[in-house]
Amino acid sequence: MTTLLLLYLTSGLLLALLSLPLIAGIIPPNPIYGFRTRATLSDPKLWYPANRCAGRWLLANGLSVALAALLLYPIPGLSIDAYALACLVVVVVGLALALWRSFRCLRLLQEDT
Repeated sequence: MTTLLLLYLTSGLLLALLSLPLIAGIIPPNPIYGFRTRATLSDPKLWYPANRCAGRWLLANGLSVALAALLLYPIPGLSIDAYALACLVVVVVGLALALWRSFRCLRLLQEDT
């Protein structure tokens, strides 16, 4: 179970760290890293605000995963399978929410231009 704690904690913190350059707006349009869509890659005026928004949601997800891993770990009687599944649910739901909110933000940005 300690291995799973380290895995989820590290994964969550890595997601949070990866979000910081996006939030800061220091990553230019590129085909590898960021919130890459046809719209954001073709228009730097969309790229930066869309990536700030996506980065904030990625940060929230990463911190949620790390926090869930820490808070669920000491629960007495929690099986390894239940712990792994609970953390996985936080990851999947968080990423789905982040993706949905990021596309919603992009749509709103496109409406403003």
